[in-house]
Amino acid sequence: MQTVETLNEGLKRAYTLTITAKDIDQKVDAEVKRVAPQIKMPGFRPGKVPANLVRKMHGEALTQDALNSAIQEGIQTLMAEKQLRPAMQPSVELTDGYAPGKDAEVKVELEVLPTVPAPAIDAIKLERLTVPVADDAVNEQLQKFADQSKNWEDTKATYKAKMGDLVTVDFVGKTADGVAFDGGTGEDMGVELGSGRLIPGFEDQLVGVKTGDDKTLNVTFPEDYGAENLAGQPATFDITVKSIKTAGLSEINEDLAKNLGLESLEQLTGLLKGQIEQEHNGLTRTHMKRKLLDQLAEGHDFEVPPSMVEAEFNQIWAQLEHEATHEEDPDAALKEMEAERDDYRKIAERRVRLGLLLSEIGQANGVEVSQQEMQRLMMQAAQQYGPEDRQRFMQYVQQDPMAAAQLRAPLSEDKVVDFLFEKAEITERETTREELEAAIESEEGFSTGTHSHDHDNHKPKKKPAAKKASAKQAEAADDAAEGEIADKKPTAKGENAATVGEKAPAAKKAPAKKPAAKKGAPVEAETQVLESSPEAAEKAEGAGEKKAPAKKAPAKKPAAKKAAPKSDA
Repeated sequence: MQTVETLNEGLKRAYTLTITAKDIDQKVDAEVKRVAPQIKMPGFRPGKVPANLVRKMHGEALTQDALNSAIQEGIQTLMAEKQLRPAMQPSVELTDGYAPGKDAEVKVELEVLPTVPAPAIDAIKLERLTVPVADDAVNEQLQKFADQSKNWEDTKATYKAKMGDLVTVDFVGKTADGVAFDGGTGEDMGVELGSGRLIPGFEDQLVGVKTGDDKTLNVTFPEDYGAENLAGQPATFDITVKSIKTAGLSEINEDLAKNLGLESLEQLTGLLKGQIEQEHNGLTRTHMKRKLLDQLAEGHDFEVPPSMVEAEFNQIWAQLEHEATHEEDPDAALKEMEAERDDYRKIAERRVRLGLLLSEIGQANGVEVSQQEMQRLMMQAAQQYGPEDRQRFMQYVQQDPMAAAQLRAPLSEDKVVDFLFEKAEITERETTREELEAAIESEEGFSTGTHSHDHDNHKPKKKPAAKKASAKQAEAADDAAEGEIADKKPTAKGENAATVGEKAPAAKKAPAKKPAAKKGAPVEAETQVLESSPEAAEKAEGAGEKKAPAKKAPAKKPAAKKAAPKSDA
């Protein structure tokens, strides 16, 4: 094999590999000898088919396999001899004009990882902002549970429903032409008036009804309703009022805890306090991580592979485009994004650079994800697929180094960050939750290029929007103590009732033959080096080639020996 370097500019490299026809033919001969004993042909005893007949029958397929194998070995040799560390999958192309019996010319183009200077980690100084759990915060959560566990009291037959009441109805939904639609029929559905759980107009029109009333409600489904055939369409609901109940007093007592499946109010209080502490600890860690990344970024301005920056930018941009669709004026949001495109590209570049720095620190200090941890990650990620696809997903991740690196990245990053926290000089300062959240969401925090994968953290050079604390607190109440608190709310008999009030969830699609690994996006993940990293590239044997045109031998994708964590920077 002959190798000629055709480009060496910055981090870009290009080579031409010439694989001789003789080398390919030798591989074909070796393959013929290997498969001949397994070939069956009429007139010959098993294993006695002449090699020339095997070559005549299967020569084309064997030649393609031999060419693929030669290309794979050639790329492996190239990477080893030139000590190349690819940033992303190299582009591999079989040039036009190849035919069996001729030399094969292969073009290889790639970007290599830069030499990352060893970051100084002994001088890191950080401030840990701590937030004590206030009794008022715990009491607020207790009150929310009390409100969710209302005691509903029966009313007289003449009572007219008001906002805040619980109205139980049977219903039949129909399109504008009077045809009942799928999922629009149910019985004994409890509707809490004013909760906003159902489609606009449904709850409002129940105000004033009495037990036993029959009424037709006129509504219009939202434009973004999950069922496409109903989205934006007018409809009617024929309802029969079964009962009306009023909300009794919400009390924080032992009964509240027992209704939630707990033993005592003390236990409930302790669980809620622990949940709030976890939230505070998460905020504290996020702030410390941002400051840590800021310090790492200072003084490091080495060149990073443009392909990695572009891939990272595309990921950020896709998220922004998704978020723009939820704005009141999507077109205006997109226009604003375009004006800030350069800012986002700088963020992508910074995140790639930080990821390389974190990867370098991890490798230099033996910080890695164990096989046991990786197995747990794969099992967790597989849960997003149906039972029939989970094993296929596991096999895909095991066979695809890039998918494995992508899955491993968030945990790898967290482990490196924790390592650096241990090395840092840390001082503590008590503060409030509001101050801590403001520090995290400040313009300064975002301008550094950090990224926490939330919808409020993609807008540089703007006055940051205040966190919706109430929403977060509501989520905390629902998720208290990892589900240890059971919600005992009464449910409607009809499963289809949810279709009336909530967007129909999109059906979960089965993954393709090669399900893509779900990209890790933990709350704290802020760096984002994509599929490659120094460790992966250092051990890479090759990369995916472009398939040759028809009638030419396609090159296989050589597997990498080892893929390193994708660092989210």
